[in-house]
Amino acid sequence: MPTSTSPDDRQVPYDLVVVGAGPAGLAGAATAAERGLSVALLDGDARLGGQYYRHPAPGLGAVRPEALHHDWAAFDGLRRRWEASGGVHLPEHHVWTVTAEPAAGVRGAGADGACWAVHAVTGPDGDGARPALVRGRAVLLATGAAERQLPFPGWTLPGVVGAGGAQAMLKSGLVLPGTTGGTRPRIVVAGSGPLLLAVASSLLAAGARVPAVVEAAGFLGYARRPDVLARVPGKWAEALTHGTPLAAHGVRPYLRHAVVRAHGTERVEAVTVARLDRAWRPVPGTERRIACDVLAVGHGLVPRIDLGTSLGCSTRTTEDGATALVVDARQRTSVPGLWSAGETAGVGGARLAMVEGELAGASVAARLRGCTAEGPPARTRSLLRTRSRLRAFAALMAAAHAPRDGWTDWLEDGTEVCRCEEVDTGRVREAVESLGARDARTVKLLTRAGMGWCQGRVCGPAVACLARAAAPTDGAAPVGGTLSERPVPPPPSPERRPLAVPVTLGALAALEETLDPAPDGDRPRTADPA
Repeated sequence: MPTSTSPDDRQVPYDLVVVGAGPAGLAGAATAAERGLSVALLDGDARLGGQYYRHPAPGLGAVRPEALHHDWAAFDGLRRRWEASGGVHLPEHHVWTVTAEPAAGVRGAGADGACWAVHAVTGPDGDGARPALVRGRAVLLATGAAERQLPFPGWTLPGVVGAGGAQAMLKSGLVLPGTTGGTRPRIVVAGSGPLLLAVASSLLAAGARVPAVVEAAGFLGYARRPDVLARVPGKWAEALTHGTPLAAHGVRPYLRHAVVRAHGTERVEAVTVARLDRAWRPVPGTERRIACDVLAVGHGLVPRIDLGTSLGCSTRTTEDGATALVVDARQRTSVPGLWSAGETAGVGGARLAMVEGELAGASVAARLRGCTAEGPPARTRSLLRTRSRLRAFAALMAAAHAPRDGWTDWLEDGTEVCRCEEVDTGRVREAVESLGARDARTVKLLTRAGMGWCQGRVCGPAVACLARAAAPTDGAAPVGGTLSERPVPPPPSPERRPLAVPVTLGALAALEETLDPAPDGDRPRTADPA
């Protein structure tokens, strides 16, 4: 491989830069590299796998890390393909923006006449000594999803964690939240969505006591589309894998219930669970108190699309009211030269992400090499059929667990909505009802909700829901209703941000000196596309 580090040489872009090393990004990177493209795979974590296949560092001495994962063999196979492909993995690279550069002065520009500059801050927390710049002819966005949190009184108590966060602690650190003095913590798992079953079974397998799994929506929504369920038997098997140990250990399921309050002084000691009506309003007189040491709560996932919307990619509203990027049959976004795969195009699970990643990698290879064939026709047809089945199930799943607007009835005026800026429900309601705020952006300007460290990633859905009550109707259905699949312009807030992760002024000042971070200048290249 060439090892020149001259200034001109550093201007040569990779064929493909993949942002995110989870199932979608790893599949896309491996597929493109196997087709002869030079590929750089960037991720904020130190190890491959993303959130879904998060696993402990070798130094922790985990004997069987696969025990806490579903379908570990699929990930292990992808990892082996990637390691044999010759691509470059750049760990602990937190991408904060992607910009288009004109082809002039940059050798090997992409087939669409431009080159992409992918800017990142480095280090475990993005606090490395120097920023990084990686150029690419094409970019694949595979940045995954984040948990949706709906606040309630007491949710800021120590011991209240995200459901996915509890699972991440277990997978990456082999730590059960709430463990003290060798005791088995009591962990209530609550919220909505199939992730709850996976989290509860993982915690149970690791030794926790799980007194209850509290599901706000229930599972009857799946019965509306038996045709979709019949086409995904693997999903039934997965649910059985997670549900069987819960039943065996006598874990109490509370369907169509929610945690409406957490109790405690120094940390959470108990939660109040109440039955919900069809609009997710708590039903008076149904409250039940459950003692616990930890509450793991989350109401599904929302796509992480900051990079795509900052570049002007078209978006759509999903069945559960989230916002996802619009992609075509080959995973191309509305912006030429940008592809997207996995949860960024709508939450659907690891298997769907792998399928879409492979389709995207093959599509990029075909585009950059100036040919129409993207791989063996039989393989492509099989992938498209699988994607169609899994996307249909993903839509059904999102609709079944979609939050209803009545959840705001469990809020009190003193309940914090934005924890970073300590903005409570009363201030948000005042902005809407007295000051005329009609959307989340105006609420943000009037109250500072969403201006803190997380930039609205945690409080955004809640603020938007509170603001929507006074927003003028535009024909769109409420969350939980039948939502349009029509692409919509990138929203100004909260999804569209100029910076995807926190960046220091020093990193911005150093942009002129940023260099390609490939070790010793050694990276694979292919010839310019035909």
